[in-house]
Formats: sequence, structure tokens, C-alpha cells
Amino acid sequence: MLYDQARAQQPPDKNRPPAEPRTPHTPPPVPTRAPLEPVMGADEPGRAPAPLFPQDARDELATRLQRAVSTFVDSPRRAVEEAEGVFRETVTHLTDTLAERERMLRASWKDPGTEAETEELRLALRRYRESAERLLRM
Repeated sequence: MLYDQARAQQPPDKNRPPAEPRTPHTPPPVPTRAPLEPVMGADEPGRAPAPLFPQDARDELATRLQRAVSTFVDSPRRAVEEAEGVFRETVTHLTDTLAERERMLRASWKDPGTEAETEELRLALRRYRESAERLLRM
């Protein structure tokens, strides 16, 4: 925008109301989508789902990652290599856990030679939805 010196020299317009102070634009909050049903354990209503990582494994990986971050100044390459190792182990563990979960879900309704009942299919659908929603919240 160009600065208009001539206009800047003119007295303010007496007929125009004073400008209202501007307030910063705040976008409306984005609503979060609640799951259709509470996320529960596989077969026990009211039970929270099993964690994707056991607490001791999570603590050990977090400690290693923190150690990598804190040693960066002294040894940047070694710190990044350690962080890469933590990331790789985390991905491997998560992949293995999800593959086992998928196998269990499939076995609950896709048993060869038998026709799954409607209730079994309803529970399978619920488990798939809960698992997918849990992953989408990550």
C-alpha cells in the first residue's frame, strides 16, 4: 500500500464516525467428533483398551529418546542415530502390535467353514471401528 502524503496532511473527516477498534479474528473452535460408543476393551464392556505399548517398554524408549536429545550438543551424530533407533523400534513394535490385533479381529468373525452370526459381526464391526478411531486419534 502506498502512503498518500496529501491525504495524510488533510484534517480528519468530521462526518465520518470514528473507526471501531479492530479485534483479532479468532476462528470458531473446531468441534471434535465423539465416537458413537465409548471405546472399550475387546470383549469386556467398561474396560479400557489395552495400551499399544507396555508401560515399561514406553518408559525405556522415552528414556533413550531423552538421553539422545540431551547428548546432542556433545555428539550430534550419535544423538540422531540413537533417536533413529528409538523411532525404528517404536515403529516395529507398533506394527507388530497392530498386525496381532488385526489377526485377532479377523479370527473373531472370519472363521473358515462357519457362518458368523449377526451378533459376532456386530461385535467385530465395533472392534474394527474402535481400533481405527484409536489410530486416528494418534
